[in-house]
Amino acid sequence: MIAKRPRAKRTKAQDTGAFALGALRPARAVEPADARELAATLRAASDAAEAVVLHGGGTLQGAANPPSRYDVAISTLRLDALYDYDPRDLTAGLGAGTTVAQLQRTLAEHGQFLPLDAPLASQATIGGTLAAGWAGPRRAAYGRPRDLLIGVTVALADGTLATSGGMVVKNVTGYDMGKLYVGSHGTLAAIVRANFKVLPAPATRRLAIAPLDDDVRDRAVAHAAALELEPAALLLVDGFREAPPPVQPRMIVLLEGSEHVVERSTRELRSALGAAGVAETRLLDRDDAARAFQNLLDAYLARAGDASVTLLARGLPSEAALRAQRVREAIPRAETIADLRTGDVVVRVDEGRAQRARELLGRATVLSAGPATHIDAWGAPPSTLATMRALKEGFDPHGTLAPGRFAGGL
Repeated sequence: MIAKRPRAKRTKAQDTGAFALGALRPARAVEPADARELAATLRAASDAAEAVVLHGGGTLQGAANPPSRYDVAISTLRLDALYDYDPRDLTAGLGAGTTVAQLQRTLAEHGQFLPLDAPLASQATIGGTLAAGWAGPRRAAYGRPRDLLIGVTVALADGTLATSGGMVVKNVTGYDMGKLYVGSHGTLAAIVRANFKVLPAPATRRLAIAPLDDDVRDRAVAHAAALELEPAALLLVDGFREAPPPVQPRMIVLLEGSEHVVERSTRELRSALGAAGVAETRLLDRDDAARAFQNLLDAYLARAGDASVTLLARGLPSEAALRAQRVREAIPRAETIADLRTGDVVVRVDEGRAQRARELLGRATVLSAGPATHIDAWGAPPSTLATMRALKEGFDPHGTLAPGRFAGGL
């Protein structure tokens, strides 16, 4: 079972500065003890024409715009129960306030895991990770968090508790509404519980780190992309200091699986990088590999007090390295991560150069930004804005939930 933290008291008004978003600070903040109390809080706020923003660990709050109105902050941290976890069934239900690290520790006791790849996993909550639509580097190997979601319970703006799916992996009855809330940033409903299909943990985990000189980079990328045994993650990193400086450009490769598969993958990787001219490849195993990979994930988010902007652009894996290079060549001191398996390109630049980075990347959203930055998290409104607005009006007709936070001012 997940260890329960001491029950927190209702947050006092003078503590609301911790929930400030942009220039706005809520009039009050509350920490409901359970889903019913959270739903009742939403109902009361809706009746009073108040605007509400949900808060988990706060790690990805910068991935949406500040709200246009903001009266009440609702923390989900007390919704941290573990439900219906039977390791034999490979399914688990979690309260939205459970941190990703808590969940992983519990699953690890039974040789299982859930590949959420959340930055700052000790703070990031299950509900917040889903609401932000986070999908990390290992999704090419294991699927996105939404693909592993088999059921969800939400509190609607009118105080109704609604459930979609259940605890069965194969469930084809009705609409899969749970997927709709993933990536909605709390603008449609408050996630209070999530049910997942969990996976057997890989027997062996190894992280390979290969420093890259400019004259071997292109060959190393080409050789790594042609590996017969695809790694769990394959990243080309410039900057993003997950380790103490000085840090040079490097390729980071995560290998997971049976001991035989990982050993074979290691030989193939070293042979490929050696043929490309890479002088050395450092290997980290098991817990050291897990810690180093988590440190890299943590580096995706802006450092405390940083005025930079971190952008995330999706794309084709075959084009990721070139798109990252284009940004670095055009913007001095730009930091980049090119994900050679998913196609993601993550770019960190000064706020004044964020628009230029967007032009180079195509469509890109903000992943994190300093508290004083002024940049639209979404960029140009999508072509589906009318449909999205209709959904918002259907779920939240009074604009109670996080007004203005989503694309197009929804």
